[in-house]
Amino acid sequence: MAGRWRRRLGLRARVTLALGALSLAVAGSMAIVSWTLVTHSQLDQRRQEVLAEAEDDAGLVGLVLARGAAPGQAMAALTGTPPPVALLWRDGAWYSAGLRPEDLPARLSDPTHSGRTQLSPEQIGGRDVLLVEVPIRPTGSLPHAHGGGRYYAVFGLDAVESLERRLALILLAAAVGTGAAGIVLGRWLSDRALRPLRGLTEAAEAFAQGDVEARLEAAGDPDLMGLARSFNETAEAFGRRVAADARFAGDVSHELRTPLTTMLNSLELMENRRDELPDRLREPLDLLAGDLARFRTLVVDLIEISRDDTASHCDHDERERIEIMRLCRHTAAATVGRDVRVDGPDELYLDGDKRRLARVVANLVANAETHGHGVRRIEVTGCGARLCVAVEDHGPGVAPAERDRIFQRFARSVDPAGSDSGGVGLGLAIVERHLSWHGGGVLIEDADGGGARFVAWVPWDRRLRP
Repeated sequence: MAGRWRRRLGLRARVTLALGALSLAVAGSMAIVSWTLVTHSQLDQRRQEVLAEAEDDAGLVGLVLARGAAPGQAMAALTGTPPPVALLWRDGAWYSAGLRPEDLPARLSDPTHSGRTQLSPEQIGGRDVLLVEVPIRPTGSLPHAHGGGRYYAVFGLDAVESLERRLALILLAAAVGTGAAGIVLGRWLSDRALRPLRGLTEAAEAFAQGDVEARLEAAGDPDLMGLARSFNETAEAFGRRVAADARFAGDVSHELRTPLTTMLNSLELMENRRDELPDRLREPLDLLAGDLARFRTLVVDLIEISRDDTASHCDHDERERIEIMRLCRHTAAATVGRDVRVDGPDELYLDGDKRRLARVVANLVANAETHGHGVRRIEVTGCGARLCVAVEDHGPGVAPAERDRIFQRFARSVDPAGSDSGGVGLGLAIVERHLSWHGGGVLIEDADGGGARFVAWVPWDRRLRP
């Protein structure tokens, strides 16, 4: 469970929640300690107050009794705001001032054994109170002095309980506020702490998308300088390797163009004199023609890839205003040698590299012709901030497990029978490269009615006009 929770939350969220939880725990602990100390202090103070008040009242009752007054008169002499809630036991009889004998706890029902002042928390009438028991000692210095008694007084804890509630609300609000402040502080600190990591992520993403010029800046941060230096050195080495590979592929491709041209011209000469050749040579001539056609496609694709690998990413100098519907119609017709159904609204314009976009359409159409049993239709749509060109075919579709693999270089398609379906495996790789140059991409869907649907998309501003 904890592992799934960590995977579900990012590092920034975990740092933020951890600091918020820590702040809440510290604030909650301090609140509990504060509440305990304050309430105990208030309760002790209240105990001392009621004890002193009860002893004063008991002394007053004892003085009145010593002067010969009746117990009832002695209890009536008690005054205060509010009046005391008390009970007097004297000579085996009870005298009440708002308190009944049955309200006393069972252990105090026989007061004859008590000989000292006692204070105890009790619950009387459903209320938490403090009960004070004070002995009234015999007084012999006055003319009418005689035996003592027991004085009981009850004091409420409403003020203490009200203070406890107010203090609990204040401390709870303070703890919650501290926790929220901890979350805000954690968010701010995590943003600052992870800002270099975001830079690394952005540089890595740009590098993964083909921008070999992406570098990590860590000036002034000694903790990241080593990582930045290693990343930049790796990127520099990779960039040199890519450039070297691109130059090698370009050099090889250009070197192959001359012998390829010679072979194609020789093949054309033999094709022109096909009728003069013996029958046993016509089949090898057909095989040679097919292989030379694939060889020519391979050389052209290698030149295209090497040119794209060495080009700057998204160079605006190479962009122009393109009417995408016209480009799709002309490119598709030129690729398959016939008119192709193209659906979509006219006058959709896009700023881009016309050569690259034409190559995207041509390769998708050629792929549909070679591997998809022919092009069914091309659909052009402008949706939101994207312009999409979808090419549908009549083939069996592309299995989900193959939809990423076929865009890799030299990935060869195989028909359901297991035989090679032709091609050199660079057409779709070029499609992905050219769309990535525009900041777009390509995906594969299942077409309505069967077949595959290749959707090429690029960023688009619907406000573009000629």
